[in-house]
Amino acid sequence: MILLDNVSKTYPGDKNPALDSVSLHVEPNEFVFLVGKSGAGKSTLIKMITKEEVPDSGKIVIGGIDLDYVKKRHIPGYRRRLGVVFQDFKLLPRRTVYENVAFALEIAGMSGREIRKTVPKVLELVDLLDQAKKFPSQLSGGQQQRVSIARSVARQPKILIADEPTANLDKLTTAEIIELLKKINDFGTTILVSTHDEEVVNNLQKRVVTLKDGKIVDDQKNGGIYKLDEKKVEKAPRVIQTPGHAMRKRVIQ
Repeated sequence: MILLDNVSKTYPGDKNPALDSVSLHVEPNEFVFLVGKSGAGKSTLIKMITKEEVPDSGKIVIGGIDLDYVKKRHIPGYRRRLGVVFQDFKLLPRRTVYENVAFALEIAGMSGREIRKTVPKVLELVDLLDQAKKFPSQLSGGQQQRVSIARSVARQPKILIADEPTANLDKLTTAEIIELLKKINDFGTTILVSTHDEEVVNNLQKRVVTLKDGKIVDDQKNGGIYKLDEKKVEKAPRVIQTPGHAMRKRVIQ
Protein backbone atom coordinates (compact mmCIF):
# COMPACT_ATOMS: atom_id res chain seq x y z
CA MET A 1 0.00 0.00 0.00
CA ILE A 2 2.86 2.38 0.91
CA LEU A 3 6.35 1.55 -0.31
CA LEU A 4 9.48 3.66 0.05
CA ASP A 5 12.64 2.02 -1.24
CA ASN A 6 15.97 3.59 -0.29
CA VAL A 7 14.56 7.14 -0.40
CA SER A 8 16.90 10.08 0.27
CA LYS A 9 16.29 13.83 0.30
CA THR A 10 18.57 16.76 1.11
CA TYR A 11 17.19 20.29 1.00
CA PRO A 12 19.29 23.02 -0.63
CA GLY A 13 21.64 24.63 1.87
CA ASP A 14 21.44 21.76 4.36
CA LYS A 15 24.51 19.70 5.20
CA ASN A 16 22.58 16.69 6.45
CA PRO A 17 19.83 14.84 4.59
CA ALA A 18 16.22 15.17 5.73
CA LEU A 19 15.78 11.53 4.72
CA ASP A 20 18.73 9.18 4.43
CA SER A 21 18.17 5.89 2.56
CA VAL A 22 14.73 5.30 4.10
CA SER A 23 12.91 2.08 3.23
CA LEU A 24 9.40 1.45 4.53
CA HIS A 25 6.60 -0.93 3.54
CA VAL A 26 3.11 -0.42 4.99
CA GLU A 27 0.62 -3.18 4.27
CA PRO A 28 -3.04 -2.54 3.38
CA ASN A 29 -5.21 -1.88 6.46
CA GLU A 30 -2.24 -1.29 8.78
CA PHE A 31 -2.32 1.42 11.45
CA VAL A 32 1.16 2.94 11.74
CA PHE A 33 2.51 5.63 14.06
CA LEU A 34 5.45 7.68 12.80
CA VAL A 35 7.43 9.17 15.71
CA GLY A 36 10.63 11.15 16.15
CA LYS A 37 11.91 14.47 17.45
CA SER A 38 11.43 17.66 15.46
CA GLY A 39 13.70 17.54 12.44
CA ALA A 40 13.86 13.74 12.42
CA GLY A 41 12.28 13.57 8.96
CA LYS A 42 8.62 12.81 9.68
CA SER A 43 7.19 15.77 7.78
CA THR A 44 9.51 15.18 4.83
CA LEU A 45 8.46 11.54 4.65
CA ILE A 46 4.79 12.58 4.58
CA LYS A 47 5.51 15.20 1.91
CA MET A 48 7.11 12.46 -0.18
CA ILE A 49 3.92 10.40 0.02
CA THR A 50 1.71 13.37 -0.89
CA LYS A 51 4.18 14.42 -3.59
CA GLU A 52 4.74 17.87 -2.11
CA GLU A 53 8.43 16.97 -2.34
CA VAL A 54 10.31 14.58 -4.60
CA PRO A 55 13.24 12.43 -3.51
CA ASP A 56 16.80 12.93 -4.70
CA SER A 57 17.00 9.16 -5.07
CA GLY A 58 14.96 6.06 -4.35
CA LYS A 59 11.54 4.73 -5.33
CA ILE A 60 8.08 5.55 -3.95
CA VAL A 61 4.99 3.49 -4.80
CA ILE A 62 1.65 4.42 -3.20
CA GLY A 63 -1.39 2.23 -3.69
CA GLY A 64 0.20 0.66 -6.74
CA ILE A 65 1.08 4.05 -8.27
CA ASP A 66 4.76 4.65 -9.01
CA LEU A 67 5.21 8.34 -8.17
CA ASP A 68 8.01 8.65 -10.74
CA TYR A 69 5.28 8.43 -13.36
CA VAL A 70 2.90 11.01 -11.85
CA LYS A 71 3.44 14.17 -13.87
CA LYS A 72 2.96 17.64 -12.39
CA ARG A 73 -0.45 18.14 -13.99
CA HIS A 74 -1.63 14.83 -12.49
CA ILE A 75 -0.60 15.60 -8.90
CA PRO A 76 -4.00 17.06 -7.83
CA GLY A 77 -5.72 13.92 -9.12
CA TYR A 78 -3.23 11.72 -7.30
CA ARG A 79 -3.72 13.61 -4.03
CA ARG A 80 -7.47 13.18 -4.24
CA ARG A 81 -6.83 9.44 -3.88
CA LEU A 82 -5.39 10.09 -0.41
CA GLY A 83 -7.01 11.39 2.74
CA VAL A 84 -4.84 13.93 4.57
CA VAL A 85 -5.54 15.41 8.01
CA PHE A 86 -3.52 18.34 9.39
CA GLN A 87 -3.08 19.69 12.91
CA ASP A 88 -4.42 23.13 11.88
CA PHE A 89 -7.60 21.66 10.31
CA LYS A 90 -7.48 23.82 7.11
CA LEU A 91 -11.26 24.29 7.06
CA LEU A 92 -12.97 26.90 4.92
CA PRO A 93 -14.16 29.50 7.49
CA ARG A 94 -17.07 30.86 5.42
CA ARG A 95 -18.56 27.45 4.72
CA THR A 96 -20.63 25.38 7.12
CA VAL A 97 -19.63 21.93 8.34
CA TYR A 98 -21.85 20.40 5.66
CA GLU A 99 -20.42 22.68 2.96
CA ASN A 100 -16.81 21.95 3.95
CA VAL A 101 -17.35 18.23 3.41
CA ALA A 102 -19.48 18.76 0.30
CA PHE A 103 -16.83 20.98 -1.27
CA ALA A 104 -14.24 18.18 -1.12
CA LEU A 105 -16.68 15.96 -3.02
CA GLU A 106 -17.45 18.67 -5.57
CA ILE A 107 -13.76 18.97 -6.38
CA ALA A 108 -13.64 15.19 -6.85
CA GLY A 109 -16.38 15.48 -9.46
CA MET A 110 -19.19 13.87 -7.48
CA SER A 111 -22.72 14.73 -8.58
CA GLY A 112 -25.03 16.83 -6.44
CA ARG A 113 -27.24 13.82 -5.79
CA GLU A 114 -24.30 11.72 -4.61
CA ILE A 115 -23.06 14.56 -2.41
CA ARG A 116 -26.45 14.94 -0.71
CA LYS A 117 -26.43 11.21 -0.05
CA THR A 118 -22.82 10.97 1.12
CA VAL A 119 -22.29 14.00 3.37
CA PRO A 120 -24.86 13.08 6.07
CA LYS A 121 -23.38 9.57 6.31
CA VAL A 122 -19.87 10.92 6.76
CA LEU A 123 -20.99 13.49 9.35
CA GLU A 124 -22.78 10.72 11.24
CA LEU A 125 -19.55 8.69 11.23
CA VAL A 126 -17.70 11.54 12.96
CA ASP A 127 -20.69 12.33 15.24
CA LEU A 128 -21.30 15.80 13.80
CA LEU A 129 -24.59 15.42 11.95
CA ASP A 130 -26.28 17.74 14.44
CA GLN A 131 -23.59 20.39 13.78
CA ALA A 132 -23.98 20.38 9.99
CA LYS A 133 -25.21 23.98 9.72
CA LYS A 134 -22.57 25.50 11.99
CA PHE A 135 -19.44 27.33 10.84
CA PRO A 136 -15.93 26.27 11.95
CA SER A 137 -15.67 29.26 14.32
CA GLN A 138 -18.67 27.90 16.24
CA LEU A 139 -17.00 24.56 16.91
CA SER A 140 -14.48 23.33 19.46
CA GLY A 141 -11.00 22.29 18.33
CA GLY A 142 -11.94 18.63 18.53
CA GLN A 143 -15.07 19.19 16.47
CA GLN A 144 -13.08 21.08 13.85
CA GLN A 145 -10.64 18.20 13.61
CA ARG A 146 -13.53 15.78 13.15
CA VAL A 147 -14.80 17.92 10.28
CA SER A 148 -11.31 17.75 8.77
CA ILE A 149 -11.35 13.97 9.11
CA ALA A 150 -14.85 13.77 7.62
CA ARG A 151 -13.71 15.80 4.63
CA SER A 152 -10.69 13.53 4.18
CA VAL A 153 -12.60 10.24 4.29
CA ALA A 154 -15.68 11.37 2.33
CA ARG A 155 -14.15 10.06 -0.92
CA GLN A 156 -13.38 6.74 0.80
CA PRO A 157 -9.60 6.85 0.28
CA LYS A 158 -7.60 3.67 0.75
CA ILE A 159 -4.94 5.61 2.68
CA LEU A 160 -5.42 8.28 5.38
CA ILE A 161 -2.40 10.32 6.49
CA ALA A 162 -2.68 12.36 9.69
CA ASP A 163 0.13 14.82 10.45
CA GLU A 164 0.08 15.63 14.19
CA PRO A 165 -3.75 15.44 14.26
CA THR A 166 -3.99 15.89 18.06
CA ALA A 167 -1.22 18.43 18.62
CA ASN A 168 -3.56 21.24 19.74
CA LEU A 169 -6.15 19.17 21.57
CA ASP A 170 -6.71 18.23 25.22
CA LYS A 171 -6.40 14.66 26.49
CA LEU A 172 -10.07 13.71 26.27
CA THR A 173 -10.49 15.16 22.79
CA THR A 174 -7.26 13.50 21.69
CA ALA A 175 -8.61 10.12 22.80
CA GLU A 176 -11.81 10.76 20.82
CA ILE A 177 -9.89 11.64 17.63
CA ILE A 178 -7.64 8.57 17.92
CA GLU A 179 -10.68 6.36 18.52
CA LEU A 180 -12.24 7.82 15.36
CA LEU A 181 -9.08 7.06 13.37
CA LYS A 182 -9.12 3.53 14.77
CA LYS A 183 -12.74 3.12 13.66
CA ILE A 184 -11.83 4.29 10.15
CA ASN A 185 -8.96 1.80 10.16
CA ASP A 186 -11.36 -0.96 11.20
CA PHE A 187 -13.40 -0.16 8.07
CA GLY A 188 -10.35 -1.06 5.96
CA THR A 189 -8.45 2.22 5.50
CA THR A 190 -4.66 2.21 5.91
CA ILE A 191 -3.70 4.82 8.53
CA LEU A 192 -0.35 6.62 8.93
CA VAL A 193 -0.18 9.01 11.90
CA SER A 194 2.73 11.32 12.66
CA THR A 195 2.70 12.26 16.35
CA HIS A 196 4.68 13.44 19.37
CA ASP A 197 2.04 12.12 21.77
CA GLU A 198 3.65 9.34 23.80
CA GLU A 199 0.46 8.44 25.66
CA VAL A 200 -1.53 7.95 22.45
CA VAL A 201 1.12 5.66 20.97
CA ASN A 202 1.53 3.59 24.13
CA ASN A 203 -2.22 3.20 24.66
CA LEU A 204 -2.99 1.98 21.16
CA GLN A 205 0.10 -0.25 20.76
CA LYS A 206 0.00 -0.47 16.98
CA ARG A 207 3.01 -0.51 14.65
CA VAL A 208 5.50 2.25 15.56
CA VAL A 209 8.19 3.51 13.18
CA THR A 210 10.82 5.76 14.76
CA LEU A 211 12.86 8.28 12.76
CA LYS A 212 16.09 9.89 13.89
CA ASP A 213 18.34 12.14 11.80
CA GLY A 214 16.53 11.14 8.64
CA LYS A 215 16.86 7.39 9.24
CA ILE A 216 14.45 4.73 10.49
CA VAL A 217 16.11 3.55 13.70
CA ASP A 218 13.31 1.35 15.00
CA ASP A 219 10.26 -0.41 13.52
CA GLN A 220 8.04 -2.21 16.03
CA LYS A 221 5.61 -4.23 13.94
CA ASN A 222 3.16 -5.10 16.73
CA GLY A 223 2.44 -3.70 20.19
CA GLY A 224 4.77 -0.77 19.57
CA ILE A 225 5.61 1.87 22.16
CA TYR A 226 6.97 5.38 21.98
CA LYS A 227 10.75 5.56 22.20
CA LEU A 228 13.14 7.95 20.52
CA ASP A 229 16.42 6.13 21.05
CA GLU A 230 17.67 2.67 20.16
CA LYS A 231 17.91 1.36 23.71
CA LYS A 232 15.74 -1.58 24.63
CA VAL A 233 12.70 -0.39 26.57
CA GLU A 234 10.13 -2.58 28.32
CA LYS A 235 6.61 -2.22 27.02
CA ALA A 236 4.55 0.28 28.95
CA PRO A 237 1.33 -0.98 30.56
CA ARG A 238 -1.84 -0.05 28.77
CA VAL A 239 -3.33 2.35 31.30
CA ILE A 240 -6.17 3.93 29.33
CA GLN A 241 -8.48 2.04 27.00
CA THR A 242 -9.03 4.36 24.07
CA PRO A 243 -12.80 4.58 23.12
CA GLY A 244 2.96 -9.53 0.12
CA HIS A 245 1.87 -7.68 -2.60
CA ALA A 246 3.00 -7.21 -6.17
CA MET A 247 3.62 -3.57 -7.10
CA ARG A 248 2.99 -2.51 -10.69
CA LYS A 249 3.79 0.77 -12.37
CA ARG A 250 0.78 2.83 -13.15
CA VAL A 251 0.27 6.23 -14.78
CA ILE A 252 -2.65 8.46 -13.85
CA GLN A 253 -4.58 9.33 -16.97
